[in-house]
Order: sequence, then structure tokens, then C-alpha cells
Amino acid sequence: MQLNTTICALATGGGTSALAIIRVSGPDALSITDKIFVGKKNKKLIHQNGYTLHFGNIVWKNETIDEVLVSVFKQPHSYTGEHLIEISCHGSIFIQQSILSALYDAGAIAAKAGEFTLRAFLNGKMDLSQAEAVADVIASENKAAHNLAFQQLRGGYSDEIKKLRTELMTFAALIELELDFSTEDVEFADRTQLEKLIYQLIVNIKLLRNGFTLGNVIKSGIPVAIVGKPNAGKSTLLNALLKEEKAIVSSIAGTTRDAIEDVLVIDGTAFRFIDTAGLRETQDEVEKIGIERSYLKMQQASIILYLFDANEMNSTDVENEINAIKLNAKTEIIVIPVANKTDITIESKLNEFKSLEHLIKLSAKNNEGIETLKNAFTQWIVSERIKSSDMLVSNARHAHSLEKAETCLQAVINGLNMQIPSDLLATDIRAAIEALSEITGEVTNDEVLGIIFGKFCIGK
Repeated sequence: MQLNTTICALATGGGTSALAIIRVSGPDALSITDKIFVGKKNKKLIHQNGYTLHFGNIVWKNETIDEVLVSVFKQPHSYTGEHLIEISCHGSIFIQQSILSALYDAGAIAAKAGEFTLRAFLNGKMDLSQAEAVADVIASENKAAHNLAFQQLRGGYSDEIKKLRTELMTFAALIELELDFSTEDVEFADRTQLEKLIYQLIVNIKLLRNGFTLGNVIKSGIPVAIVGKPNAGKSTLLNALLKEEKAIVSSIAGTTRDAIEDVLVIDGTAFRFIDTAGLRETQDEVEKIGIERSYLKMQQASIILYLFDANEMNSTDVENEINAIKLNAKTEIIVIPVANKTDITIESKLNEFKSLEHLIKLSAKNNEGIETLKNAFTQWIVSERIKSSDMLVSNARHAHSLEKAETCLQAVINGLNMQIPSDLLATDIRAAIEALSEITGEVTNDEVLGIIFGKFCIGK
């Protein structure tokens, strides 16, 4: 990419709207816009201060295209770090395209996907993890995903990575210094202090890596699997939660043959509810496949609702089923027992389940207890798990780099225990630094940048 070019693009969504914004960025952004903009006071934008607004007309080839408001940002105090113009015009598709055509004729070129944010990264306005957070902010569809992306955009996560990297570089410099005096047989880096630091860094990296599972599901919606025996009311519960007839409800056991899912936002957090096939022994080949998929969905879920008919089961059976579910899960998982059909269950029968932790009682058919269940998600999942996590990683690329850094640091620990030479220690430390640097963009390559910014919309 050539930073000496001036780019332009529509920054708002395509289609007709009340208003639209067109961005122009680059060394000639002001002079190019001056060619098509006639201000009410006839002053050139190139002579105006940054952070100023100017009212006037877009005129090209002696034809007035639109009445607009132009925002002026001068380098380096702009989003991209370059001269930047934002033209606020009426949202007619014809007007948008006409202004863009005028800008092309005046010397600007069409921006590529993510090129404005890429320039911001290359000009030092943000690091790579913050640039990726920009895309996540745009894509966030609920409060929790927005908060997570915005935290990363503000640099809290980047600061933690930079802190780890700086601590490592201090010792790396001392070990490199030892190599310069290798014939003198001296040690500048205290091996005890280095080992202590490496252990602490590994702990910190593990905390960040452990936050990836939660961060990732917040970003895409926390998966909730509704499981239980046939005719427990799983499909009825899904329909009650979504307030629509999403799943087929029938008194015939085994109606659900495949996983059905949809997303529901509860108190700002997206939950992806999955209705699964009833768990039982069966000779039906199609139903068997559905049950196998049920177990797979359970392994992928962050929360499992174990739904049971309060009239048909006892507390011992429910506890055994929940223990079997937890055993099947690959990671620690929250299982919430949900007693259904309580509208036709006598009180003495319900009292049998009092020992079950976090028990929810409801009647999915009559829509009773649904709000209690929704409140439980907010209380147990959002309040306890998200707020207790100071730093969450939601990007798979970052998680992979953290894993590489941890592997390299463990190699340093092994090397210290084996008393290997300083040059070999330095190699592993440098590799760990490089892995951390990949996250913030101190170390990167054009292919990685192309993949990351290629996912952005054109005007960002």
C-alpha cells in the first residue's frame, strides 16, 4: 500500500438514507476536496484549522451536486493520522455516487477494505489489537460484545501485552550483553530473578488464554444447550424463550431429530439457545444421529439447561443425569436443572428437588417461570463470570500468539534448569517477545495485515 496516495470511500451504510458520510484521507485530502467544495464564505479548506466544520456546496463541472457539511482534521490529529475530510451529504444513492465520482476525477482513489484503519495502524494511531477491536465494535450486536470490544479498543488489553513484552525485553537485553562479553565469563542477568519473572509471565499469559473461551462466546453469543429426555418440553421451552414457534412441538417422543438454534439477547448479552434431540436409547437411525449431535452440542455449550418432567423423575435420577453430562463435557461447564410441567405437579413432588443446586421451576407450556430463568442467566453468567474477568481475549489470532509465547517461556524455564548457554536462552526469549509482538503489531507481515483488514467494510 502506498501512503502517498489519497483515498476516499463511503463511510456509512450503502443504500438510501437521510444522511451519508464520505471520507477522504491522505496527503492531498484538503486540496482535492477544495476542488469540488465551495464554502459559503469562499474560504479554502487547506487554510482552515483542524477540528472545524464548514457549510457549503459540492460543485463539479459547473453543476451543484448537494449542500453539505465538511469536517476538517489535520495530520497527525485525525483517525488515520493523515489529513482527513468527512463530507456529510444527503443520503441519496445518486448524490453519494456523484460526490465519489467528483473526488475520483479530482485525484482521489477508491479505498480498499479497512484501508482507513490500516493507515491509522501504520501511522501509529493505534496498535494492531486495537485496530482489530474496531471491527469488533462495528460488528457487536449486544451490550456485552460491545463492552468487550470497546475495552480492547481503548487499549487495556494492549497495555497488558506491552507490559509483559517490556519485562521480557529488559532481561533479553542483559542476556544479549552477556554474549558480547562471552570471553569474560560474566553474568549480567540474575538467573534467579529471570526464573521468577518467567514463572510470573506464564501465570499472566495463562490467565489471558483462559479468558479466550469466555471472550469468544461473548463475541458470538453464549451457547446454551437445552437437553433432557424426550417429551421433557425442550422445544416448548425454546419457543417460550424466543416467543415464536421456532421448533415443532408434539406429544410424540423423538420429534426433534436435529439441533435447532436461535439467538436471544438478555439484559445486553447474547445467548445462543440450542434445542437438542431427546436423550434416550433408540433403534431409529435418524434419531440416533440427532442424539449424537446433542452430545456434540453439549460439549460446545457454555451453559446446559437440563430440562426434566417434574412428574416423571426423582432428584436422584436428575443428579445422575447432570453428573453424566458434566462427565461428557470437555471443560468445566454450568448445568442448570430446570423442572418443567410444574403446573400439573403436586407440591410434595416438587419438594423432592429442593436439594438440586440452582433449580429453576417452570411451566414452558403456560409461559410460567420464563422470566425467572432469564434472570438466572444474568445473575450467574453475566454478573459472576464476566465481571470477575479483568481481561478477556476474544480474538483467535491473539490466543494462538499467547500459546506460542507460553511455549517459548516454558522452554526458557527448562533451559534455566538445565543451565544451558546464554545464547540458547536468548533465542527462546526473543521468540517469546516476537509472539507477544505479533498481537500488538510490533512484528507482523503484509499477508497477516491483508487477512485482518480485508474483513473490514470499505469506509473503515
